[in-house]
Amino acid sequence: MTGKNTKTQEEIVHDLRTRVKLEEYGVENTQSTDYPGTYEHYDDSWDFEKFKKNFKIDIKSYSADKMEMEFDMIGIDASIANSFRRILLAEVPTMAIEKVLIYNNTSVIQDEILAHRLGLIPLKAGPSKFKFKLNPEGDNNEDDTLEYELKVKCKMPKNGNKEDRKSFIDSKVLSSHIKWNPIGNQAEQFKEEDVCPVLGDILVAKMNPGQELDLKLLAVKGIGKDHAKFSPVATAYYRLLTEIVLKTDFYDEQAEKLKSCFSPGVIKIVEDKKKEGRTKAVVDNPRLDTCSRQVYMFDEFKGLVEINKIRDHFLFSIESTGAVTCENLMKESINILMMKTQNLLNEINSKKN
Repeated sequence: MTGKNTKTQEEIVHDLRTRVKLEEYGVENTQSTDYPGTYEHYDDSWDFEKFKKNFKIDIKSYSADKMEMEFDMIGIDASIANSFRRILLAEVPTMAIEKVLIYNNTSVIQDEILAHRLGLIPLKAGPSKFKFKLNPEGDNNEDDTLEYELKVKCKMPKNGNKEDRKSFIDSKVLSSHIKWNPIGNQAEQFKEEDVCPVLGDILVAKMNPGQELDLKLLAVKGIGKDHAKFSPVATAYYRLLTEIVLKTDFYDEQAEKLKSCFSPGVIKIVEDKKKEGRTKAVVDNPRLDTCSRQVYMFDEFKGLVEINKIRDHFLFSIESTGAVTCENLMKESINILMMKTQNLLNEINSKKN
């Protein structure tokens, strides 16, 4: 078997500009170079029409509960893609429990641990309907605060067996025990299902008969930059699309060996129409590859298989906590990036004047 012809100068420059190369013992060509003056005869000046033509968002999956979304963001620089990721994690606001007033806690959980647990319970309350609480010590009002209570006492049923925990009443304190107390005219604006915890089966504490909790909870608007409990996503990340180049054809047993070097579904074995009775390896779905680079362990594949990452093709994954849908999270992150950019332009223009 022989490899394909050596790449031309134009193809080499194209790869340098658009591909990150995964070699056996390292990653090469990691830096972006598509800016003005780097390459002769390439016009890399900013052109909005060119960007609009090349930029694309392709939604691959969106769960029925709108809590998970995967999409491809194509034709954009890593700095912009990373900006969206960081904004999703730290700058899109949500409502979260900020203060816990403890009137009684006879459970085994310390007060500070209990307060921390409650703060991490995601709430359905839409942050756009509330203002930031500018004075943490100020009075609570319907525009910036949600008030809840958690009153639970564990009891033993009549004729119950103290060894049988399953028979205890309210032994498990769940997020569904948290009840909303409207402030001002909030009862006219919201229903309890609009501001309750996202999930009702989140375990807060376990108690024995006689133990009880009596708490008042205050939720405010905040961002993940201040505290992780305000982050609207369980995770938000991206990876570059993998490109697998087979520089020659691989048949039969060698094709099967090549297939075993990649994640399931990446390489497919098909019948070769030109060579009757023989099977051939083809690249089927490179986005499934985990980039283990196991193929480089075998001398017979070295120089004949190339693994790259496409520099401007990002596979984005967003998993919401449930407070805000993934679709609205992405819209809000775009609005925040636009606002930050406009603030920068305003500062530049003010300096000029």
